[in-house]
Amino acid sequence: MHRRIPEETIIRLSYYLRVLIYLKEEERKELVSSSEIAHILKMSPHQLRKDLSYFGHFGKKGVGYSVSKLIQNLKEILGLNKKWYACVIGFGNLGKALSFYKGFKDQGIFIKVAFDVNPKKIKNYSGLKVYPIEKMEEIIKKEKIKIGIVTVPKDVAKEISNKLLKSGIKAIFNFAPIKLDLPKEIIFKNVDLSCQLAYLTYRLKLLE
Repeated sequence: MHRRIPEETIIRLSYYLRVLIYLKEEERKELVSSSEIAHILKMSPHQLRKDLSYFGHFGKKGVGYSVSKLIQNLKEILGLNKKWYACVIGFGNLGKALSFYKGFKDQGIFIKVAFDVNPKKIKNYSGLKVYPIEKMEEIIKKEKIKIGIVTVPKDVAKEISNKLLKSGIKAIFNFAPIKLDLPKEIIFKNVDLSCQLAYLTYRLKLLE
């Protein structure tokens, strides 16, 4: 049985990785302490060490962490040392932006294809092929895609998620403003942009 790791810990690992890559590429650092990483992220060194302790011991007391080695370890933990193929469903403004977001490749995620219901969008866009929704199951299986990025309107999001499940998708990144009811074995993340913006406006209101 896998040890249950808090979701917040996994998210923080990606921040640690980002800092380490910066320290290696921009600062040319070979060794770093937990205090240095924590200072950059404005957090507790104890929390950082606790997060890492879920996965083993990576540093030496009084010496710190090897930047290159810890980068390698975190990439392995986060699955970033592999290629993961993804597709975008809904090729509107958001879907198009996500399809060409370069940051995905840094995470080992490659957008192979996109799908849309609009016949006018069914074509090639700078090497990315957009297919009609009807071909989802066929193309997803053919391209061995594991991740579906949903950017469709909320009234069709459930239907699309069901199609993705039938296609063999194992993980769904949902941008539709609706909570999807998915089987426990499916890995999913809901991102409601309107709720995130509401948090910003709430904080802004407090400053007035």
